[in-house]
This record gives sequence, structure tokens and C-alpha cells, in this order.
Amino acid sequence: MSFTLFDDARLALARDSLAGLSVGDALGSQFFVPGRHPADLAAGRLPPPPWEWTDDTEMACSVVAELAESGRVDRDRLALAFAERAEPYRGYGPGAVTILRLIRTGTPWPIAAASAFDGQGSCGNGAAMRVGPLGAYFADSTARAAAQASAAAEVTHAHPEGIAGAVAVAVAAALAARGRLDGSRPAADRLLAGVGATLNPGTEVHRRVRRAADLLGRPLSQAVATLGNGSGVTAQDTVGFTLWVAATHLDDYPAAIRACVEAGGDVDTTAAIVGAVVAAYAGVGTPGGVPTDWLAAREPLPDWLP
Repeated sequence: MSFTLFDDARLALARDSLAGLSVGDALGSQFFVPGRHPADLAAGRLPPPPWEWTDDTEMACSVVAELAESGRVDRDRLALAFAERAEPYRGYGPGAVTILRLIRTGTPWPIAAASAFDGQGSCGNGAAMRVGPLGAYFADSTARAAAQASAAAEVTHAHPEGIAGAVAVAVAAALAARGRLDGSRPAADRLLAGVGATLNPGTEVHRRVRRAADLLGRPLSQAVATLGNGSGVTAQDTVGFTLWVAATHLDDYPAAIRACVEAGGDVDTTAAIVGAVVAAYAGVGTPGGVPTDWLAAREPLPDWLP
């Protein structure tokens, strides 16, 4: 199906994806609190509100603000926005704190990003965690989603794996949002194949996305054992797993988030990625979408978000 997306429709898709990302992030982060257990969520027992979001949401809000401003990623402007808006108490990792401090104090972002990990650049999951709404924004073009995701990743993640992780998540969200507009749920295997087709085949992210397709229909425990659960905080051990969950539960946001919580690991980030992709398809306040009571429990988003 061919269609034209106007700016307000693009932003509506991105905002739904951001809602899914931020609720997943905020709810997932609650399970780092001692005494909280996945079985509580499985039984329908939600943590008491408000659910505070983390750096995942803060950076995703900057991505959406950039799209609302210009409809594309200006890397210089986005890098500065990330650096100036970063609140250390939101849970930024040490590498991100260093890169953003360098940018904030005048180091050009290409130098700051390339300096991480002894010049290798970061292969962390941070670029992937924030990019789902961008993919939804470009629902009409996976090529543009991939290119813009790469641009959004490069300002902090110079490593090919970190960039590939962002591209994979953005393309998955674009395909999910496209399915919503078409009125047809993308088949799980086709969604993962569509993502894989946009990735550099030499990356581990690509290999794990392909492996995720082979694991469709298998138990969650097997997916975690094979793909990871983000506990290494890398794109490689995060993205394949999150796309397996999203493809499996694309029309059931609560089930998708419960799977992330049950899997353990970097739960706020896995739930943010999965939430962004699933909400791009399922929406907010709809059957299978982000529940309105979950959205109400999430801490309000920043005042500076347009």
C-alpha cells in the first residue's frame, strides 16, 4: 500500500511510540527496586506510582523534539540537546556521561563519540533504546528510517554494532507503524526479515536478528539463553532479544512488557525498546495497546517536549 504521511500524522505515530517506550522504561525500572518481583506483574500487581523514567526516555524525548522541529536529524543539534538535557540521576552509564560531558564542554561530537572505549566507540544499547519513535515517524520509508537512525546513533555511538542496533530498532518500529497504517499485523518472521535486510551482514546485531527469527515460537527462556537479555548493556546482547519479543507480542503491549520483566537483565532498556516498537503498531489506550492506567502511572514527560 502506498500512502503519504503528513507531519502531524508522523508526529502522532512517533508520540505513540514514545508513550510505549517511556511506559516500558519507567515500569521496567521499577523491577530494580528490592522486593519487586516479575511474578507481581504477571499476577497483575503493578508497582505504586509514580513510575520514574530513566535516561532512555530523556534521550528519546530529545529525538522526538528534533523531529518535531525539523523533520530530520541534525546531528550537531541533537548531540548538543543530549548533552545539555542530560540529568545524571536518570541513570546514564559512565561512558555516556563522559561523552556527553565532552560535548557539553565544546568537544565536537565525532571526536567525543570516537574516544569511547580506547577509540573503538561505544557498542552499547543506548542508541537503540532511544530510536523507536524515529522509526515510527518514518513509517513510509524503511530506508529513511535506517539512514536517520544511523545519524541519530553516530553522535554518541561510533562503533558499528551500536549503530546497527539503532538501525534495527528504527526499522522494526517503521514496519510496525506501517502495518498499523495498512491495517494488517506484520507477520513476525517477515518483520524480522525486513529488519535483517537493512543491516550490515558483518555485524553481530545482524546475526542475532536472524537467529531471533529462527527462535520464533520457542520459549522465552530459550530466546534469552541464545540472544541475551541486555545484561551486557551492548547492542549485541539486547537488540535481537527485544525484536524477538516485539515480533512475538506486536499486538499485546502488556504481554510484551511482562516478557521483558520476566527475562531480567537490563529491564528498563529492553522494555523501552520493545514498548516503542509494539506501541508503534498497537497504539495507546486501544485493545492490545499501552494501557491508560499504565500511562497515568508513568511520571510526566519533560516540559520542554513539544
